[in-house]
Amino acid sequence: QVQLVESGGGVVQPGGSLRLSCAASGSIFSINTMGWYRQAAGNQRELVAEIGGGGGTNIADDAKGRFTISRDNVKNTVTLQMNSLKPEDTAVYYCNARGVITWATWASSDYWGQGTQVTVSS
Repeated sequence: QVQLVESGGGVVQPGGSLRLSCAASGSIFSINTMGWYRQAAGNQRELVAEIGGGGGTNIADDAKGRFTISRDNVKNTVTLQMNSLKPEDTAVYYCNARGVITWATWASSDYWGQGTQVTVSS
């Protein structure tokens, strides 16, 4: 069974930085796309940033210039470096992996992490 475990969330002051990390574990052959979504209280879950297997990225407009995403295809990890954080960034951040192929099934599946809380407040 594939699991995604997030870390790095916490409380930070406006203008501060956080680095979120996500590690995918299990009998994984490959992962197509890894990314981060967030869901603020009362809102729908939205894409923050994603990165394909070849390194191509897609970043939400309000995160461009502040957030960067990277991945390690050997360790099956993805990180989100968040700088210049704003109170509006407060949300639960979820790691996502799409197009995951395992050694056992050789079938493509998608997975979500449990989420990590990011709170930006003075």
